Amino acid sequence: MSSSPVSLPVPAQPYGRPPLRTVQVLGGAGAGSCAHVRSLATGLAARGVRVTVCAPVAAEGEYDFTGAGAQFTPDAVSALRAACAGADVVHAHGLRAGMRAALALRGGGRRVPLVVTWHGGAPEPAGALGRLSRLLERRVARAAAVVLGASSDQVDLARRRGARDARLAAPAVPVATAGEPAAEAGKTRAELGAVERPLVIAVGSLVARRGYALLLDAARAWRVLDPLPLLVIAGEGPLRSELARRIEAEGLPVRLLGRRRDADRLLAAADVAVLPSRWEGRSLLAQEALRAGVALVATEVGGVPELVGDAAVLVPYGDPGALAGAVAGLLHDPDRRAALALAGRAQAATWPSEDETVAQVLSVYDELMERHRP
Repeated sequence: MSSSPVSLPVPAQPYGRPPLRTVQVLGGAGAGSCAHVRSLATGLAARGVRVTVCAPVAAEGEYDFTGAGAQFTPDAVSALRAACAGADVVHAHGLRAGMRAALALRGGGRRVPLVVTWHGGAPEPAGALGRLSRLLERRVARAAAVVLGASSDQVDLARRRGARDARLAAPAVPVATAGEPAAEAGKTRAELGAVERPLVIAVGSLVARRGYALLLDAARAWRVLDPLPLLVIAGEGPLRSELARRIEAEGLPVRLLGRRRDADRLLAAADVAVLPSRWEGRSLLAQEALRAGVALVATEVGGVPELVGDAAVLVPYGDPGALAGAVAGLLHDPDRRAALALAGRAQAATWPSEDETVAQVLSVYDELMERHRP
């Protein structure tokens, strides 16, 4: 959502030792993993590490990894193999990226350690898809020298899947600038059509695990409220047409905004943020909402409780009545929203900074280099 460089002095390399060479592998253009890799690339490059980011071209266009001090290469199989062949450490972000990196490293002349950060995931699907998912998790977990989980439940899952070394390493995201002035927030609300009515926002790709079908159920319940809240959803994905048909057919007070580069500006103008997901690890929306002082209603799933503590209203997944009631309650209680804003900023202050995250990851790389040093 937001971007902020890590500013660190460039240290001299140890005498006689070449710079550490890392490859950061992305399997897609997800906002959380891309923001984390951009932050890592900035911090590692500032510490004298040579960083190559292997990712979809669309991710480079949006996150500018080269501007962070990294070399960029598209995620074609041949390019990934070539990049990994010259690396000291390969760090994949997500299961798909982990599998691709493990295959790229197979058969190489040198033993290059693989680190995998598990950013996402979900409760296991049933049937053949579930078996395939578990197989992928096992192969990635066992191929990695170290698995870094974004939340404690991911660390536990990696261990169950056979990881030799699984650790908690919560990715930090860039800190947004201070919230926009009231006049700017008012302008944003006017642009969205939320003048003199509450504004509720959700941000994330339009896929099943985000829980948007349940969110539309909740929005249907809000139609009895006066003034009528407006729900805006910033994101794009395969469910757009289905959601749009429901919004039109049921006359729901909802706008689909598509993919936005100014989601932080939208968030700063909102009264309540909502995270209705079936599963989340370390939600980017939750982090930005708490930092911005925006009251958050979220489902009590995955790593969300660990992330937000008491600074958000948590509801069970799959209960649109509880979701609708929690949002409506906050919209009618400005004092409660103000208290959550204070609690959110206090909770955010307990999260690791970008510098601390970079230092933790670099310490893992150094440890692996010592293990593999001749």
